[in-house]
Amino acid sequence: MSDATYLIRLAEDDDDFILGLVPRFVDFTLPPWRRRHECIEGIRNDLRRHLDEQPANSFLFVAEDDDGEPVGFVHLQKTLDYFTGRNNCHISDLAVAQAHERRGVGRALLDHAESWAREHRCQLVTLAVFPGNERARAIYENAGFAADLLRLAKPVR
Repeated sequence: MSDATYLIRLAEDDDDFILGLVPRFVDFTLPPWRRRHECIEGIRNDLRRHLDEQPANSFLFVAEDDDGEPVGFVHLQKTLDYFTGRNNCHISDLAVAQAHERRGVGRALLDHAESWAREHRCQLVTLAVFPGNERARAIYENAGFAADLLRLAKPVR
């Protein structure tokens, strides 16, 4: 990691960049019942919808390096906590361009999400991660995230 700083701004004409990073979300061992192409298509469709429709509680931010080159993005959604009814900030998607890994981009995006959540009076910042995405899990845990709820799945045959 470096001490680089990144400009984090609202996404504007970044659709191609953001959608181009979608395969990064399945670049690890998936649960046996998940198909890589289905996950990619589902994530891409959801992001495309948020980019096109810009729902009221959906915010996409892009990180740029010193040259103005996009290097990562985070998709935040303001949600209501099931138990308390208070606002939460959910990190729906976070990805870093492969060429910019291990340079602090992901951490900068996480820090931005936390600042945004504080500014919007959220009680929690939440996210979901596949169990096989060990690298991302380590980054999240190092940033102070811990298990809150555990979602289990069983294929119906």
